[in-house]
Amino acid sequence: MAKMAMHTVNPPQEQGFEAARQIALVVGASLFVALCAHIMIPLMPLTPVPLTVQNFGVLVVGLLLGSRRGFAAMMLYLVEGMAGLPVFSPIGPGGVAQLFGPTGGFLLVYPFVAFAAGYVFERGTKGFARAAISGLLAEVLLFVGGLGWLYVLTHSLAKAAYLGLYWFIAAEVMKIMFAAAVATRWHRFGSGKGAYART
Repeated sequence: MAKMAMHTVNPPQEQGFEAARQIALVVGASLFVALCAHIMIPLMPLTPVPLTVQNFGVLVVGLLLGSRRGFAAMMLYLVEGMAGLPVFSPIGPGGVAQLFGPTGGFLLVYPFVAFAAGYVFERGTKGFARAAISGLLAEVLLFVGGLGWLYVLTHSLAKAAYLGLYWFIAAEVMKIMFAAAVATRWHRFGSGKGAYART
């Protein structure tokens, strides 16, 4: 009878611990991206879009947590920012207004960028090449969103590309490579298996 009681009690407890772990991962990932947003180099007067480590953070979150949790973490990040928490880049008004500024298009697609990176990476051999391809595809989506919003603001594709693309190409390639290396190492040493469990 004691063994039966243990069997009936343990599963709910385990589910509770697992739920708490998943929540902690999502919250921690959102805070990690917030930290990355504050590591930046202003590029004014060339462009109002700063060079930050933020995109790297989004790629790492997607590659390590997988598509669903990566999406959830970035949705939470946007909610935190819209609520007025200092999670966005300090160059900007903060809060909801930040989403209507020059970086708004990049911010709004973050959940989909993390989802895309995780979705591609979790469906195959998790080596460096797949991680890099996942990051590259996610970055394409990121710049489609970012440049699309800049086009709305400037009414010029050339101006949008000047403000939101040309200054960042080399840095973004480096971010993809570093994020792919982190994800590959994470998986290689066994932690990746835990990260993708129950995604």
